[in-house]
Amino acid sequence: MTDAQTRELMTRIADALDRLAPHPATTDIPPGADAFTWHAESGRLDPVTEINRLDIEQLVGIDRSRDTLLANTRRFAEGYPANNALLWGSRGMGKSSLVKAVHGTIAAETGGVLVLVEIHREDLSSLPRLLSVLRDSERKFILFCDDLSFDADDTTYKSLKAMLEGGIEGRPKNVLFYATSNRRHLMPRDMIDNERSTGINPGEAVEEKVSLSDRFGLWLGFHNCDQDTFFEILDRYVARYGLEIDRETLRAEAIEWSMTRGARSGRVAWQYIQDLAGRQKKTLD
Repeated sequence: MTDAQTRELMTRIADALDRLAPHPATTDIPPGADAFTWHAESGRLDPVTEINRLDIEQLVGIDRSRDTLLANTRRFAEGYPANNALLWGSRGMGKSSLVKAVHGTIAAETGGVLVLVEIHREDLSSLPRLLSVLRDSERKFILFCDDLSFDADDTTYKSLKAMLEGGIEGRPKNVLFYATSNRRHLMPRDMIDNERSTGINPGEAVEEKVSLSDRFGLWLGFHNCDQDTFFEILDRYVARYGLEIDRETLRAEAIEWSMTRGARSGRVAWQYIQDLAGRQKKTLD
């Protein structure tokens, strides 16, 4: 092998190693954005230029939860005490949509003071690193974890538990944690029952994980919507996007659509609206 070939080979090896090596965590929060996703492997906050969210006026049938979360978030953005929130309950009833809509409303009111940071459940073990990035910022941060739950052998909940309450440093004053889950206690019911019946100390076997949900100051429950609420959601979508359909046809088609899905929810209503708009050759912008 010639010297030139050796140098070329070494350069290729160095480039490959550089790609494989983890990037150093950044302590910079990119300016000009009010939403980010956290990438644990690289320790990087990536700006989200366009957030997938609804206007808060489009959320129907969850008035109490909407008002409670809005007031809690507004107090936090204004520098007053506020609670971490767990939004739990039925699928497709607007839990994650509410978090994003509330953030959009308060961010607009406060001129970008409030920032939404999405963290995936599998990255919760990196929470200490993320908090070290956010701690000294003048902005306020809502950490958002969608579809939070834990399985039998999952230990990532410990990082979250320490952040919510109980760690030496505790949660920074400029950070709140909002999570959505289909389970109020964040773990399967059969797992709770099994550990209570087979554990050496049944009372303590599940207490640590079950107590995690107790560390959220707000529990906001979401339940299946009735038919009138389902129709109201559809009416607002039709008016919002200028779709052309008479009331009787809308209701007949929507009932048939919901029956094929086996549920009535905001998500099912949106899926029907997408089908309707597609048939009418209209965009949902």
